[in-house]
Amino acid sequence: VQLQASGGGLVQAGGSLRLSCRASGRTFGVYTWGWFRQAPGKEREFVAAVNWGGSTTHYADSVKGRFTISRDNAIATVYLQMNSLKEDDTAIYYCAADTDPSLVSKWVLVSTYEHWGQGTQVTVSS
Repeated sequence: VQLQASGGGLVQAGGSLRLSCRASGRTFGVYTWGWFRQAPGKEREFVAAVNWGGSTTHYADSVKGRFTISRDNAIATVYLQMNSLKEDDTAIYYCAADTDPSLVSKWVLVSTYEHWGQGTQVTVSS
């Protein structure tokens, strides 16, 4: 599975962005889609995840109520709608795909995902 993320940019605090991640290859084998982010000098951290069917989502506490993950299986694309952005949201955002079934509790782990996109920069200014 190959992943291509897009949609990042520069936005003022309080603004919105929508990230997209287009998948190609053996996308029918994906069980879970995830978004992670990595700020300068920090480790990569979980943001949100959704299962293939879209029935289950999971969010980091820091983004709950502000970010929404969704997917469109017909075009093998997962989205991250980000509202009420804060300066702390500034990071490189990565999409990821897990091709093995995993418990929701494992969705927050970098090691759960076998496939990663190249990342897209999100910068939130004050």
